[in-house]
Amino acid sequence: MPTPSTHKKSKSLSPFVNLLIPVAFILGLGSGYLLWGHATKSAAAGATEVQRVDASTDGDPSIGPEDAPVTIIEFSDYQCPYCQAWYQQVYDQLMANYPGKIRFVYRDLPLPGHPESLPAAEAANCAGEQGVYWKFHDDLFSGQYSLGRAAYEQYAADLGLDTAAFTACLDDHRFQAEVKADAVDADRLGLTGTPSFVINGRILIGAQPFESFKSIIDEELATKP
Repeated sequence: MPTPSTHKKSKSLSPFVNLLIPVAFILGLGSGYLLWGHATKSAAAGATEVQRVDASTDGDPSIGPEDAPVTIIEFSDYQCPYCQAWYQQVYDQLMANYPGKIRFVYRDLPLPGHPESLPAAEAANCAGEQGVYWKFHDDLFSGQYSLGRAAYEQYAADLGLDTAAFTACLDDHRFQAEVKADAVDADRLGLTGTPSFVINGRILIGAQPFESFKSIIDEELATKP
């Protein structure tokens, strides 16, 4: 049995303890709510944060309005079968579904082991010098004449280019430095394979289906006024 002094002390503390418990409980709930709310907001902010890179268009060939709300930069290789497949299966669908909404920029990323990727890129830029870059680009990916010097000259002839000026451009390797500069930029962005895309600063790797592009483009358009 407790001593009288102990029992008395317990009785005197009882009201204080009884009052302290609910106060502590309420304070605990409040602080817990604040912490939970802060964590929830932080998690939500993290979930919606989009990682972007600073990718330059470098004055490379583009199609679509300069002020389009979505800019897609493709780093590609004319000898890459996945690049060709993406062009044949997705490119037209993409541009048709977003008329006036996309500025599409083509940059070169010639890969090791593809001996014609650099010459083909140079040839396309030489055609661009005569105002038909995109037609030449389309012809290269059509695969009609395959790749190689004879093929480039045939594409140029079919497009009605000044073939003497075109072949002189090829012989001078006039655009080789430009093509290699594109590859340096791709490496800076950590892009090592083709095709690789940068959509308003958001990286998308590989020959992705139309739906993958649609998802990102729709998100980007939703943020525009």
